[in-house]
Amino acid sequence: MGTAPLSVNAAAVATGKPEIFAGNCTSPAGYRAAGVHCGLKKSNLDLALVVSERPASVAGVFTTNQVKAAPVLYSQRIVASGAARAIVCNAGNANACTGEAGLRDTQETAALVAEELGLVSNQVIVASTGVIGVPLDMEKLRAGIPRVVADLGPAGDTAARAIMTTDNFPKTCAARFLVGQTEVTIGGMTKGAGMIQPNMATTLCFVTTDAAVAPDVLQAAVRIGVDQSYNSITVDGDTSTNDSVIVLANGASGVRIESGTPEHEAFGEALSSVLLELAKMIVRDAEGGTKLMAIQVEGATDADEAKRAAFTIANSPLVKTAFYGCQANWGRILAAAGRAGVAMSEAKSGVWFNDVRVVRDGLAVGRDMKAAEAEMRKPEVTVRVDLGVGTGTALVWTSDLTEEYIRINVSYIS
Repeated sequence: MGTAPLSVNAAAVATGKPEIFAGNCTSPAGYRAAGVHCGLKKSNLDLALVVSERPASVAGVFTTNQVKAAPVLYSQRIVASGAARAIVCNAGNANACTGEAGLRDTQETAALVAEELGLVSNQVIVASTGVIGVPLDMEKLRAGIPRVVADLGPAGDTAARAIMTTDNFPKTCAARFLVGQTEVTIGGMTKGAGMIQPNMATTLCFVTTDAAVAPDVLQAAVRIGVDQSYNSITVDGDTSTNDSVIVLANGASGVRIESGTPEHEAFGEALSSVLLELAKMIVRDAEGGTKLMAIQVEGATDADEAKRAAFTIANSPLVKTAFYGCQANWGRILAAAGRAGVAMSEAKSGVWFNDVRVVRDGLAVGRDMKAAEAEMRKPEVTVRVDLGVGTGTALVWTSDLTEEYIRINVSYIS
């Protein structure tokens, strides 16, 4: 079920370029979704289901945290098989650090969904989000699963609300492009506002497409897209036990994406665009955050060192509190870059806030910081840092750090 575009660009779509629009996981053909309240949370929706009406390829990436939630361990095996038909996700309980009982609960969840849908359990991806270390209340899930199946329809936005934890708003988008005269659509939803530095891949992301894509081709595209999006965001430097990005491809459009073709390039670009838009929504919704900050590092020895420096800057509490205070405190930024453990030349370094340069060759550019501070008062700011030693670049997104972040996290379990 398509939705109205954010900005129509027919010329771009006609040439195979992706068009981002305000869709969701049911925007591609052949998918249904639903979200219900089953009681795992005191109020609000807490159980989501996305179903492909036909067999689908699956690909995904998961948290690199050595403490992995039961649904991650279970769903990794499903993704390795290359095929799935459904994704079920509960909020309010992470089902992490729950031992063998947690694995049994995950397996039962998959079996219950499969029974209601007439599938087998190894066609069902399971995900959870919420508090760590608390057993799942399976009685509530047993009651909720038939209801969420009964509600299946074009309700992608409802499903997106059902996976939220500390999120302030549901996060969805979609992209479409033409292959010949046929439209291919990719749609997705995500959640997360804190415990964010996924490193895979507390975030979850579920994406659907009506293109037919072989599992190995889909997996390669997912890894590229995630590296440019979910692996390039941070709110607080924490990697969750549950991080998962899952993509289903059911072929309902009739278009098959073959590796190395122009269609493959267009598909990869569209998938990466959806993942990046969703990932940036997470940073915009950062717990207590008031700004979206892009940290662009250039002049590094290589891309890996650039990214390491960018994350060191992006995760620095001193830098993030300066962002909150709208202070163009470039000294904190250079100090963070200098402790990142990468090569840099202080004597050749530079810093900009948007287009306002404040450091040249390691020294302040004038003493009047009013122009830079005016840039810092904007809701979205790009901080550009030149390390002065090479051609490596990286771009990372982060948020500012506020008193509200502390308030949210000291009261989270209660």
